[in-house]
Amino acid sequence: MTSHEENPKSIKYHVKRYLTSKADGLRGKRVVDLPAGSGVTSKLLHELGCEVRSFDLFPEYFHVEGLVCERADVNDGIPLPEGYADVVVCQEGIEHLANQFAAFREFNRITKTGGSLVVTTPNYGNLRGRLSYLLGESERYLTIMPPNEVDTIWMNGQQGDGDIYFGHAFLLGMQKLRMLAVINGFRIRHVQFTRVKTSNLLLFPFWYPWIVLSNWLTYRRACKKAGGREAHLKVYREVFRWAISPQLLLDGHLFVEFEKVNKAEEAACEL
Repeated sequence: MTSHEENPKSIKYHVKRYLTSKADGLRGKRVVDLPAGSGVTSKLLHELGCEVRSFDLFPEYFHVEGLVCERADVNDGIPLPEGYADVVVCQEGIEHLANQFAAFREFNRITKTGGSLVVTTPNYGNLRGRLSYLLGESERYLTIMPPNEVDTIWMNGQQGDGDIYFGHAFLLGMQKLRMLAVINGFRIRHVQFTRVKTSNLLLFPFWYPWIVLSNWLTYRRACKKAGGREAHLKVYREVFRWAISPQLLLDGHLFVEFEKVNKAEEAACEL
């Protein structure tokens, strides 16, 4: 049986390839892995020579010899000092968090200025995701029911602490992910392509011209309303570029490396 790290259909495969390609720059760096899950990525980071700190809401599922996973809820704060991490990895975690704004603010707090935040999450903004939402407000049409209290609660605390681990209740696309990052002091450093999903590829020829046209019309109207204000126009150009990106429309996952450019409070003041 092929492990997740060796299966190109798994996001773990792409994360492993990406981190391995950055091995020289990661060696000796402080890296925070959350949610750490079973510890696959923490183990890889340790093998690459990183100083790894692992956190998860349910650390009992973490099994890596020689490493410890600490219990933490990102919305309540990670027990690390400000500016601790060179790199924060949030792999397949943001879509489970009810308060994503607070999570990004905490990511900012524990990341050094100039450091990286790596986020992966199912791509709700690709063509299949958009069609699924149109047809049934679901993650995958014909396969998964819309979010509900039976299927969307994956785990809950067994000690009466009230902790709930949501399933994919808070999926997001590139535009929302980018906005949450920007208003909390990050900017996009790199977007990593993972793989084309066949369903997206089949939909692409029919829908792409309409996507370009509708987004271009919206973009032009927004530019006119901006009245020549360059700060607004710069944002609209970037948003439009991502809106019509074939890569994002075809890719099954979002895989983005952000750079921390300033503190979240400073970013808010600049808006």
